[in-house]
Amino acid sequence: MKGEKFAVIMAGGGGTRLWPLSRQSRPKQMLPLIEDRTLFQTALQRLQGLFPLSHILVVSGKQQAMELRQQAPQLKPGNFLIEPHPKGTAAAIGLAAAFLQAEHPGASMGILTADHYIGNEKLFHQYITAAFDLAEKNGLVTLGIEPAYPATQYGYIEIGNSLGIFNGFEGYEVAQFKEKPEREEAEELINHGDHVWNSGMFIWKVERIWDELSRQMPELYETLEKIRAIWGTAEYEPVINELWPRLASQTIDYGVMEKAKDVAVIPSKDLDWNDVGSWTSLFEVLKVNGSGNLVLSEKYLEFDSSNSLIHSNGEQRLIVTVGVKDLVVVDTGDVLLICSRERAQDLRKVIQYLKDNNLEHYL
Repeated sequence: MKGEKFAVIMAGGGGTRLWPLSRQSRPKQMLPLIEDRTLFQTALQRLQGLFPLSHILVVSGKQQAMELRQQAPQLKPGNFLIEPHPKGTAAAIGLAAAFLQAEHPGASMGILTADHYIGNEKLFHQYITAAFDLAEKNGLVTLGIEPAYPATQYGYIEIGNSLGIFNGFEGYEVAQFKEKPEREEAEELINHGDHVWNSGMFIWKVERIWDELSRQMPELYETLEKIRAIWGTAEYEPVINELWPRLASQTIDYGVMEKAKDVAVIPSKDLDWNDVGSWTSLFEVLKVNGSGNLVLSEKYLEFDSSNSLIHSNGEQRLIVTVGVKDLVVVDTGDVLLICSRERAQDLRKVIQYLKDNNLEHYL
């Protein structure tokens, strides 16, 4: 008999590649980057018809939880699972698994993102349904994205043998996960035709991931088991606040998926998917003007300028560009970022510099 199905929205990321607009206190999932709703609100909206509100969980840190709750008043406070400190996706997913093991044994869970764009929501529903069907065979399932170009910002999944058809889509064994490649390797993977992008979306029975955590990450599992045993009691808050800071930070990909048993992938296409992972990615989901400029500013004048992104907060400052092209210009009031489009991925260097030089108030 199939158990209950839950969606788990991962909403704790920092979104540093969209700095300086995306900050630690208000990361990209809380921002209305693409439409009037924030990315988080859009992620909630596209789950309508797939899950009842009572079966949508949000994992977030304390710093962000208050605003997320304000953005989603339709969710009850108990739908938010709060990490005392960010410890990577393995711990965040483990926390959701601990809750479900305690309160809804036998359930399945879909790990979904709060900060990605998916244009074709109807098709997304069909793929998620297929993934839950495949997960009933007791595997760990991930959605792969058919590559549109040789991306270096995503991990890749090598497709193995076919596992059959599920809700109209073919599932495959995962031959292996591959880390983010250099450009030359990415081109080779694309040419092979048997690799997809790792979307970071996973579907599995809770018992199945619980077993993998116990096998591969015993220290994390030991903490999660203690938390599961006291869920909903007066002991919960003091225990999690004591144990959580001691955890090592780790991703679910490296901590579990790369060495897990019975891992499957459903390659997906035509989802109009984008992880909104950098300023340049906005060119893929938003319309540009006649000069190829993406203007996200109330007051902007362009003179012989093209293929640039202009973003400003508020209506006070007038931004003017003259004779420039292929730039990213972002004005947040306290920070003005100007960089070439081809170097927009290098913002990690800026973030690290700010951390190393006691300038974290800009983060």
